[in-house]
Amino acid sequence: MAELTAAEQVRDGRADFDFFMGSWNIKHHRLAERLKGCDTWEDYAGTAEARKVLGDLGNTDEITMDTPAGCVRGMTVRLFDPHTRLWRLYWASNASGIMDEPLVGRFQNGRGEFYGHEIVGGVAIFSRFIWTPMSDEQCRWEQAFSADGGRTWETNWIMEFTRRGE
Repeated sequence: MAELTAAEQVRDGRADFDFFMGSWNIKHHRLAERLKGCDTWEDYAGTAEARKVLGDLGNTDEITMDTPAGCVRGMTVRLFDPHTRLWRLYWASNASGIMDEPLVGRFQNGRGEFYGHEIVGGVAIFSRFIWTPMSDEQCRWEQAFSADGGRTWETNWIMEFTRRGE
């Protein structure tokens, strides 16, 4: 396979997460309970460090969250498939010690949408991540679950990222 120019790489999608590389402060806004009709939100702080891996075909981040239940550490591995032009996003944390099944998707019109399956409370559900770069200094991530095959979605976790000065 021939090497792509930088402009071609941007167009094929492998540079979609370039906005996220670096150091971030995070404001978390998360439902206390998911898929239970809960309307109680928990707010807490965190940090993230993101960097490219695999010669720009992927990236990873490490997140520290100061949750009401204590410190949680997590990581995401994002891998780009240049043949399908799809991203696969894998999550792991010290809460479970396992790498979850990936959410798969892409960016279109400046917004990334990624879909997958999870088991929540013994029930198979759809999950969705939305990534929205807002500026060079801010971006947003949100998670939603659907227990009815994608007809309705419950947004249950929002992270607002602000770039930290170096």
